[in-house]
Amino acid sequence: MAYLAPRMNHDDYPNDYISGILNSVKTVAIVGASANDVRPSFFVAKYLIDKGYEVYPVNPGQAGKEILGRKTYAKLADIPVAIDMVDIFRGSSAVPAILDQVLALEPLPKVVWMQLSVRNDEAAARAEAAGIKVVMNRCPKIEYGRLSGEIGWNGVNSRVISSKKPQLRDGYQSFGIVRK
Repeated sequence: MAYLAPRMNHDDYPNDYISGILNSVKTVAIVGASANDVRPSFFVAKYLIDKGYEVYPVNPGQAGKEILGRKTYAKLADIPVAIDMVDIFRGSSAVPAILDQVLALEPLPKVVWMQLSVRNDEAAARAEAAGIKVVMNRCPKIEYGRLSGEIGWNGVNSRVISSKKPQLRDGYQSFGIVRK
């Protein structure tokens, strides 16, 4: 019997829910990854790579080519390793078909993350029924920066109050969330 994750309020995520996800995932498939260095999916992929995540770009038009030095795959099933998180950079209407691909994976990913402006409540309910955590209308790059304190160093209100200075780690802009 599959573990049923509690139904999440997708209008407001607790900080510990988001940080728990960002601390627990290691492999991230970015569906809709772009080779164009001015596209948001390119920035997010670069940021996540720089933070130590294993990123697998998914884009049928770029399959077999490289994005940020990573082989690009046509579909999720082509990725040769287990994926912890699927980050969706496609319109909300594309989410149900992507979720069909997600639910066909073995093992199932821990998380389906839908980027800013991407939301599909029916798909979210299906994913949660399968035991997959869901985040909608959020960006992992922004959330990582906000929760780690990085974004506050730039004068942005992160809604996180702490007297602790972000922990400096190895790598490009690697303050913050301590990953195991």
